[in-house]
Amino acid sequence: MIELYTAATPNGHKVSIALEELGLPYNVHAIDLMQGQQKKPEYVKLNPNGRIPTIVDTDNGDFTVFESGAILIYLAEKTGKLLPQDAKGRSRALQWLMFQMGGVGPMMGQANVFFRYFPEKIQPAIDRYQNECRRLFEVLDRHLGESEWLADEYSIADIATWPWVRTYKWSGVKIDGLVNLKRWLDAMYARPACVKGIEVPVKLPSLDEETDATRAFVKGAQTMLQK
Repeated sequence: MIELYTAATPNGHKVSIALEELGLPYNVHAIDLMQGQQKKPEYVKLNPNGRIPTIVDTDNGDFTVFESGAILIYLAEKTGKLLPQDAKGRSRALQWLMFQMGGVGPMMGQANVFFRYFPEKIQPAIDRYQNECRRLFEVLDRHLGESEWLADEYSIADIATWPWVRTYKWSGVKIDGLVNLKRWLDAMYARPACVKGIEVPVKLPSLDEETDATRAFVKGAQTMLQK
């Protein structure tokens, strides 16, 4: 059994999607980020960085793993799935996983901060991060024009990248003309495990338009920025 400590964020969704794809049984422990539960001493014992997600593998001596990319690799190696077995295929999957970890995630996260959450509209910062997100999307689009998935086969690289890229509207980034990226987004949405995974621990309201729910979400995020 996997004990999953998570919240409804792209990084959290990476792990719930992987668990659904792998068919591993897991218990969900929802961490309320707005209330600062990720900073509580009992949680920091599991994850010294005070972030989500974290897993505890009860089948492996209660072994704890934090950082979403590290969790994906651990689960793939545990099951022998979602990561190519040959050295070159494995390396390709890990390269694209690191592309997400070091590029897509951080840049979209900063775009969200300055475009949605920061109290002042600092246009040069907004432009900087939205333009970099678009550039990264173009890198993905070119590659996906040559490959069905990010690596030789469907892998943890796709699982890591999709929860972020699918929220492009929230980051204020356009994907016009990126036909290969759109094809890949649709292919991910067609996977039942992906759809189920993004509803863990709760199903978020649509972020495509402004509603009372999205305004409350923004207010909560702004509160977190001040802590």
